[in-house]
Amino acid sequence: MVADGKGDESRDGVAIFDVGRPGGRMERMLKTTGRVFHKGLDLRADAYHLHDPELLPIGLRLKSLGKTVIFDSHEDVPSQIRSKPYLGPVSLRMLSAAAGFFMHHACRRLDGIVAATPTIRDKFLPINRRTVDVNNYPVPDELFAGMHWTDKQLEVCYVGDITAGRGIREIVRACEFVETPVRLTIGGAFSEPALETEVRSYSGWNKVNMLGFLSRDRVREVLGRSMAGLVTLHPQDNYLDALPVKMFEYMAAGIPVIASDFPLWRKIVEGNGCGICVDPRNPREIARAIDYLITHPDEARAMSANGRQAVLKHYNWGSEEEKLQRFYLSLT
Repeated sequence: MVADGKGDESRDGVAIFDVGRPGGRMERMLKTTGRVFHKGLDLRADAYHLHDPELLPIGLRLKSLGKTVIFDSHEDVPSQIRSKPYLGPVSLRMLSAAAGFFMHHACRRLDGIVAATPTIRDKFLPINRRTVDVNNYPVPDELFAGMHWTDKQLEVCYVGDITAGRGIREIVRACEFVETPVRLTIGGAFSEPALETEVRSYSGWNKVNMLGFLSRDRVREVLGRSMAGLVTLHPQDNYLDALPVKMFEYMAAGIPVIASDFPLWRKIVEGNGCGICVDPRNPREIARAIDYLITHPDEARAMSANGRQAVLKHYNWGSEEEKLQRFYLSLT
């Protein structure tokens, strides 16, 4: 079930049901969730797998009717709330505490929890013993273009949501300091118009190819011609222990990673010899990493091969898919 206003359809054997696009955040919270609940009852599903925290109240309603209900926690929601830039510190603490209390109350009553990382799993296990981590690793060949290194463009890329916390200011400012004639390709949509206006005013924007939202085919094209992928998120609580899918997609595509110097990420990136870790708040350090990869093609090629092999051997969807299927079977 979705709420995108595009109507019902069937894709790759999956039936997609649309409950209508909400007019704003309040309508989504107050009305769309109700439409999801009633549509869910009509479907008479064997299991209901909820991906959004705002759906937890209807998850409890479904559970009270004897349904099998699973909540999928993509991130540490209380920590995520504390990182919101548009709320004051007192409001942040109160909302974060309230969210934590309600999630504890709701999730202990559900049939199971799917967590996006082992860290999130460990936070839910004391609440609900039927918790499993299913990591969002890529399908190895989905984004692999197989382009020879000598055919690549003088480009590095960032693909994903464009927010301040994901480092958009710093990667555009890094373009001011790069010494090689490299360009930054960005695929995604800005979270806030004011942020887009600000970033477009930087002198480094002259070296940016802004592509907007990309289909999966376009993402493969961009990764195929790029010499590195950037995933320089800020050291916020909800990012430090995250496993960003973009990092693994860059690795699967066979391009070096320039990543934030978090302990967990450093273990993955430097441990597999597939990129460079940097201070995500230091544009000059990001620029030096970009220049290094451009001017050391042999090392960059080795990093790309190492990252690709790491995905093929470990960080791929195959084992996670089996884990999720076993989890479903244990509940239904």
